[in-house]
Amino acid sequence: MTTNSSKIQWQYLEKRPHRWRKQLYLQGTRTKASVIYSSMVVNNQSVQEAAEDWDLPLAAIEEVVEYCETHQELLKQEARAERQRLEDKGFRLEPKITY
Repeated sequence: MTTNSSKIQWQYLEKRPHRWRKQLYLQGTRTKASVIYSSMVVNNQSVQEAAEDWDLPLAAIEEVVEYCETHQELLKQEARAERQRLEDKGFRLEPKITY
């Protein structure tokens, strides 16, 4: 793997067709990398604990962490877009988050 995030070849992550989402998913699943990463943060898990919790190879979790930490702006943009879509459909989301 190179350090230039635009040229990284991911072993466990892949693009999936989606109208507006650009973030990567765990290969062969519908699980967004950000879901795994967020779960780790919320549950204060180490990479090892997350690998056990998600029943994934340690290398897969390390890749998720690297991807999410190097693509924070994309993940924030997508979170804002998702929130707006839900609010536009009438869902009341609390607490109100400002970025």
